[in-house]
Amino acid sequence: MPNITPASPLRDWLAEPTAGQVLRGLLVSQGQSEEVLAPALGLPLEQLVQMSGGKFPAELVDVLVTAAETGQIPDSLPAAPPTEAAATAEPDPGVEIGAPEPWIEQVTPGRFGGQKVVVTGAASGIGKAVASRIVREGGIVVAVDISAGGLASLAADLGEALVPVTADITEPASADAVLAAAAGRVDALANVAGVMDNDAAVHEVDDTTWERVLRINVDGPMRLMRAVVPGMLAAGGGRIVNVVSEAALRGSAAGAAYTTSKHALVGLTMSSAYQYSGTGVQINAVAPGAVATGIAMPAAAPYGSARTAKMRVAIPRLAMAEELAASITFLLSKDAVNINGAILPSDGGWSAA
Repeated sequence: MPNITPASPLRDWLAEPTAGQVLRGLLVSQGQSEEVLAPALGLPLEQLVQMSGGKFPAELVDVLVTAAETGQIPDSLPAAPPTEAAATAEPDPGVEIGAPEPWIEQVTPGRFGGQKVVVTGAASGIGKAVASRIVREGGIVVAVDISAGGLASLAADLGEALVPVTADITEPASADAVLAAAAGRVDALANVAGVMDNDAAVHEVDDTTWERVLRINVDGPMRLMRAVVPGMLAAGGGRIVNVVSEAALRGSAAGAAYTTSKHALVGLTMSSAYQYSGTGVQINAVAPGAVATGIAMPAAAPYGSARTAKMRVAIPRLAMAEELAASITFLLSKDAVNINGAILPSDGGWSAA
């Protein structure tokens, strides 16, 4: 592939025959596949390495450049340091700054004891991480996803505390199926399921993409909220968390369809938080930045992707799904008392840039 450089986007490096093979081999050695890189396909390779916190060592850039130039697979790959973060090119602040401590998930036993939580998009990525944490903290999860195989695998891991529901959340009947699986009682709802667009600007977007993104990202969450809120009102309380996105906070993180859908979901969150304030029903949102989830990324639209790529250089780091689950489960829990209508950026500081 001509003119590929460390500043080229990750998607170009994966498309380069030799360098792409090296990258995939590194991921396999870490027990991962290239799907985890989906949110970062538009990032320059050198920035992905910088923000990876050591998961992709700095020496990898030189290795990939050499592989692309020679067409030869190296005998060995540089090893990532276990805890030391990748070096950055930021100026000396005048004080000593140590490497960030690695995050370790801290499960709170019994936090969801006796509670039933609906989680959509539960077969993979953030939804799977949320479902897993809730079960490990004593809750029962009604896990909703379109992937029957993914749900079966999750049920095998989590046992009887997981109630799988194979459903398309865009279908009106899906909400009834979820309520039936929950036996009519829902203490909390996490609307995690969502799809990306192809970064298309409005003059590039087609009706199929627009309608699909809005159906899944807005209509589906609305229908589930509409289904569970009456029961929450009758019970005197409940918690709903809508997963929005960095694209809900700015116009430069995605294409027209996805950005519109996530702004709409913020509006639904804010309106509902106000309408039900004082009833015990709390409705909040979490806005992730770049997360290694494996969410499908369509082929990029030429104009829009070139524009958004310029702004993605501000992404501080690529988070893991379990890190987002920590933010989401906090708002789903009773520890979030007195929080209503909040839009919590869980993006490593991207929204502060």
